[in-house]
Amino acid sequence: MTKVLKPGDTIGILGGGQLGRMLAMSAARLGLRCQVFSPDPDSPAFDVVQNATCAEYADVEALELFASDCDVITYEFENVPAATAMILDARRPVLPAQTILQTTQDRLAEKDFVTSLGIGTAGYAGVANAGELHAAVKKIGLPAVIKTRRFGYDGKGQAIIREGDDLDQVWKDLGTNSAILEAFVPFEREVSVIAARGADGHVECFDVTENEHRDHILKFSYAPAHISDALAAKAREIAKKIGTALGYVGVFAVELFVVPGKDSATLVVNEIAPRVHNSGHWTLDGASVSQFEQHIRAIAGWPLAKPVRHGQVTMINLIGDDILDYGKWLTVPGATVHLYGKGAPKPGRKMGHVVEVKPAT
Repeated sequence: MTKVLKPGDTIGILGGGQLGRMLAMSAARLGLRCQVFSPDPDSPAFDVVQNATCAEYADVEALELFASDCDVITYEFENVPAATAMILDARRPVLPAQTILQTTQDRLAEKDFVTSLGIGTAGYAGVANAGELHAAVKKIGLPAVIKTRRFGYDGKGQAIIREGDDLDQVWKDLGTNSAILEAFVPFEREVSVIAARGADGHVECFDVTENEHRDHILKFSYAPAHISDALAAKAREIAKKIGTALGYVGVFAVELFVVPGKDSATLVVNEIAPRVHNSGHWTLDGASVSQFEQHIRAIAGWPLAKPVRHGQVTMINLIGDDILDYGKWLTVPGATVHLYGKGAPKPGRKMGHVVEVKPAT
C-alpha cells in the first residue's frame, strides 16, 4: 500500500536534472518538501530544494541518511542502479516500484513484456555477439536498428544498419555484449502517451502527443497529435494496459509509431519510459494539471486530476545554443519560458523549453 502523505512531508528524488527540478517545484506548490540525491554538484534540481545530498549512488551511508529524511522516494531517470534502489526500498517506499526497473531498464525484457500483453512492437531479436547479429539480420531483415539493451538515450547506444554495412564492424563499434536488433518501422509519425496511475489503480492519460526529433533529440511536441480520435483512444488504452500490468504508481510515457495501412493506421510500441517525460513538458502550461503534479499526487497517495488541455499546444526544446535566444520567446503571446539553470550550453544538451498555447479553433 502507498503511504498517504500530508502537506509538510518529504519526497526524496533520485537524480538532480531538470525533471527532478520540475518535480520538486510541483511538490512545493502542494505543500510537500523534496530532498534531492545526485552525484553531480551542479545538479539544477539542487537550486529549488532546501535539502540535497551530493554523493555517489553506491554510497550506502549517504543513501541510508537520505532515506531516513524522506517519507517516500521516487526518481527522475530510469537507469537507477539496482543496488541503490534495493537499499532505499528496504527503508522507505520507492515509487514506481524498483522491481519495475528490471523490465524497463532492459530493452529486450521490455519488448518481451509488451508483446506478452498482445501489444504490437517492431520485430526484434536479442544479440550477444557478432555471429548472433548476422543471424538476427537474416531473421529481421534490413534496414534495422541495433541498440544496447541497457542505458542509451537521445539516440545514444544505437545505430541504423543498412544493406551493405559491415555487420562485424557495426557490432565492434557498438561496444557491448548485450544488444537488441529491431526491425525498422516505416512510420508515418511518432506519438507518445503520458499516463498517470494511482495506488488505487485509477489511470488518467493526457492527450496523445505528436513528436518531432532533430539528431535523435526531441525538438517539438504537439498536443493533440494529428491522428484520428479512434487511434488516440487506442493509444491511451495501450498505455493503461501497460501501466496496469506493471502495477505502476506514478507517471510514465509510452512512445509509439503510427504506421500507415491499407485501410487504417496502426500503432506499434517503441519504448516505455518509467518516469515523467520530455514529451509531456507541454502539460506544464498547456493543461489544467502537469505531468509533474500528477506524479507527485500518485506517489503521495492523493487523487489524480482529470487533465484538461487549454488549446493547441506546442512544446519547443531549447537545445544547446538555442538557449541564447530565450529572450525572443519572452514577448510571444501565449508562450511560457522554462530555463533549467544549467551551465554553459553544449551541443545536444537540453537547456530549457518553451510551451506555446494557442486557443483551440
